[in-house]
Amino acid sequence: MSDLTVNLAGISMKNPVMSASGTFGSGVEYETVFDVSSMGALVTKGLTKEARAGNKPPRICETPAGLLNAVGLQNPGVEVFIRELLPDMLEFGVPVIANIAGNTADEFVYLAERLSCTGVAGLEVNISCPNVKTGGMALGTVPEVAAEVVKGVVQATDLPVIVKLTPNVTDIRELAQAVAEAGADAISLINTLVGMVIDVDKRKPFLGNCVGGLSGPAIRPVGVRAVWEVSQLVDIPVIGMGGIQTGRDALEYILAGATAVAVGSAFFHDPLAAVKIIDELDQYCTDHCVEKLQDLVGAAWKE
Repeated sequence: MSDLTVNLAGISMKNPVMSASGTFGSGVEYETVFDVSSMGALVTKGLTKEARAGNKPPRICETPAGLLNAVGLQNPGVEVFIRELLPDMLEFGVPVIANIAGNTADEFVYLAERLSCTGVAGLEVNISCPNVKTGGMALGTVPEVAAEVVKGVVQATDLPVIVKLTPNVTDIRELAQAVAEAGADAISLINTLVGMVIDVDKRKPFLGNCVGGLSGPAIRPVGVRAVWEVSQLVDIPVIGMGGIQTGRDALEYILAGATAVAVGSAFFHDPLAAVKIIDELDQYCTDHCVEKLQDLVGAAWKE
């Protein structure tokens, strides 16, 4: 096998393939399907200080080449996660990255402090959730506000801090520059695009939340472009996500500048998607005489 290992801001991974937050549960849901320990890292569903019931249904709608979701950060709260879910995730023996979400900067700081000594390998700061009424997009679209949230989290933990950015802005480079200067150790690109589906028979929005986040192959070109722009701007690792279904999809992101990639909605139609992507990355390296996959990071603009 080729060398697929990754050092992501101090997080050692056996390969660059991660689960995207909110699409992989706690991993235990997949352990009868494939060897979850073969993953590069597991990213938790978005965690909040208190339990959240999420948005009213319907919450998911298929679209051409994509999926619209408005789950609304349903989760049991950080304390239940630490007590009941995290131990099983750690048993897989791969890095666990906790995705955290809050309505205020203080809530993000609380979550960072609470998770710092629990065994998680890093934090993914979700300042870009498009389908919640408060926090989320409000904190993640203004560079100055995003930077203040990141500064607070960085000061509250010794863990690597990854910041997940929204594409629903005029210029994602401004956001990336702001959070990098605020101390972020890595950046995740991209979160979902805001979208809507209308039920023409009922003559009203299909989703209970009216709008939701669009994921899937339809958004991959947007994600690749964002990685291309941001990776040339900042000196910290970038994680690419959005519509990755195959090894070649993952390679687009890597060649654009992504150190690692996250697989999300692909799991819903193919639970073995991550395994196949890892195998395809290895085969590509073999076929093209690439000894170390990380040599390809940003190769599309470095050459």
